[in-house]
Amino acid sequence: MAIEDRRQRERADRRRLIITTARKMAEAEGWDAVTTRRLSTEIEYSQPVLYKHFTGMEQIAEAVAIDGFGELADVIRAARSHGGAGNGTTLTLVARAYLDFARDNPAVYAAMFTRATTLRFAAEDTPPELTAAFAELRQAIGVVGDQQDADTLTEVFWAALHGLVTLGGTGRLRPDYDPDRLRLLVNQFS
Repeated sequence: MAIEDRRQRERADRRRLIITTARKMAEAEGWDAVTTRRLSTEIEYSQPVLYKHFTGMEQIAEAVAIDGFGELADVIRAARSHGGAGNGTTLTLVARAYLDFARDNPAVYAAMFTRATTLRFAAEDTPPELTAAFAELRQAIGVVGDQQDADTLTEVFWAALHGLVTLGGTGRLRPDYDPDRLRLLVNQFS
């Protein structure tokens, strides 16, 4: 059994290496630069080894996205825990943490939200990392949401944050007004 355990660990390590390397390449050069050929060269394994773990680049990008959702959940949880007593303060910290995560990890954010994937929200097969990210946002909104439908309110807040990320990232918003937009958004929810 020890040999089988070692093989499983090695397989998991190779899978992790593929995901980590794809993420680093995407962050450095964009997703268009990440191909199975370049990836196999970078990690020093043949392309067939990659295909033993993933069917193609879409599945690799989905794995990066799932990791990203887990990280986003952690970031939001940390922001919520530092929020203190003020509901608006907590929501501001959560929103700022979300926007900072997207800014600091643009390729991961793209994998999470703009690349075509088979990942689904609010379904039986939703990966737990996606559910956790939504749940963390919901916790922050639940504090200020009173009797309103917290799930729908969370979706609207998330959509607004995503809009700020997307429009800001493409230069379609005035950059000097980021703090004003954030304050207005939080005020609408608190």
